[in-house]
Amino acid sequence: MESSISSILKLVFFLFIGLLRSSSSSSLVQPFSSISLAEYYNHTAKSEFRAVNRRKLHCLTNEKYYLQTGDTSDLPLLCHYPVKAQYVSKDPGYLNCKKKVCQKYVLGVCVVHTCSGSITFHVVNIRTDIEFVFFTGGFDTPCILTRSKPLNFSNPKMPLHGHLSSIDSSGTSMRLTWVSGDNAPQQVQYGNVLSKTSVVSTFTQADMCSSSALPSPAKDFGWHDPGYIHTAVMTGLNPSSTFSYKYGSNLVGWSDQIQFKTPPAGGSSSELHFIAYGDMGKVPLDPSVEHYIQPGSLLSVIKAVTDEVNAGNVSSIFHIGDISYATGFLVEWDFFLDLIQPAASKVSYITAIGNRERDYVDSGSVYITADSGGECGVAYETYFQMPTSAKDKPWYSIEKASVHFTIISTEHDWSIGSEQVDLVLFVHVHNYERTCAVYQGVCEAMPTKDAKGVDTYNNTKYSAPVQAIIGMLALAWTASQLLWSLVRISEFGYIRVNATKAVLDFEFVDANTRNVEDHFRITK
Repeated sequence: MESSISSILKLVFFLFIGLLRSSSSSSLVQPFSSISLAEYYNHTAKSEFRAVNRRKLHCLTNEKYYLQTGDTSDLPLLCHYPVKAQYVSKDPGYLNCKKKVCQKYVLGVCVVHTCSGSITFHVVNIRTDIEFVFFTGGFDTPCILTRSKPLNFSNPKMPLHGHLSSIDSSGTSMRLTWVSGDNAPQQVQYGNVLSKTSVVSTFTQADMCSSSALPSPAKDFGWHDPGYIHTAVMTGLNPSSTFSYKYGSNLVGWSDQIQFKTPPAGGSSSELHFIAYGDMGKVPLDPSVEHYIQPGSLLSVIKAVTDEVNAGNVSSIFHIGDISYATGFLVEWDFFLDLIQPAASKVSYITAIGNRERDYVDSGSVYITADSGGECGVAYETYFQMPTSAKDKPWYSIEKASVHFTIISTEHDWSIGSEQVDLVLFVHVHNYERTCAVYQGVCEAMPTKDAKGVDTYNNTKYSAPVQAIIGMLALAWTASQLLWSLVRISEFGYIRVNATKAVLDFEFVDANTRNVEDHFRITK
């Protein structure tokens, strides 16, 4: 659908909460608003125009909700959270006024003409109604010219965003978690004849954190109903094997049939192939501006990772902290889950909580910051149900083949005295870095080159762990490189690891070029 737009106005088109069919695109620009334009022409002062135009909708104080999470990008300051926004000038035909219609003639001469254009939004099924809105005045003082009627999804109860996770080290069970607008239990059907019924949970606005000194977006401007989170554990599987499944019900519909791969059993002699990254967030699949975009990050990385999964090269993915960057703007979780689904629905997707999921004032987190936007771990723990001992105790360990993984949280209180490890993976710094075997800033051991020139750490005589930062947002390094820092890379990417009982082979892969930018081994 197209809309005629006055060529003298600077207009923006944005999407309110509520969005069309799942993982679809919509090309939509709403009808020309002659009433609003008449008011505009009769009231040339913008402030006077806004006083007359009762369709105004701007809330300047909402900027504080973005800023407290660290998002300093230019976003529409509206009273309802705008999921995404685009300038109509994204259509070059609008800028060139190729489609011109005269709106007013004087003595046979056109004195007012309008131009038309169209733009495309990528949307996902967020279960609630949506509106498309035209406004002028820029992002800081938006003034609405017209808006669509509320649009709804054809099936707001549709089961979506299925993702897998391991529940133990056996390789014989796998948890499937998905989202639906329906609270009645659904099923996962797998292995041709097997079936499990889902356990249903959700969270509410009352579960979000806030304080009188620092009101949170999750408790106010950024809140969106998450629907219902379904989870079911598929049992009776074989390790290192391929199965298929679908989830849903006859009442709400079924997902596509999906093939997935189980990981090798812990303690087995099988070779393990896994991928890991952190600090990824999301990026829109259209030219829109959105809250907390991580440009090029997960979009390029998840494409590369999905290719690895589809090629059969991966049995597990570890996303270790700073997951979606929703940070109190809850609808962003739906977009993130939609983005990772092509990979996370096919292999175990294991996560660790980060400051962007947990930290908030007076919430019990170690760091008293507003980084989670008031989510304080609630949304994360509902969407990603890892094998932890209790709520808000996100430590766990799991074995896959010859590798023992220990997942901790630096956002929670933890103590010294635990067993030592060979390799530590960190995020938060948005780059890649690898160290020597380092302890208290001193290299206890250095790698040596093997016959192929690969750095190799010999841990038959353990001295200290090798540490790697895998926050893949490709920001420029600002601090000088210290002696214990051997490699630094500022590119979007992920790590790819192959492990046997004797060798852990580690590669950093550039997600855009698919080139291996760093390669080392640890032997035992």
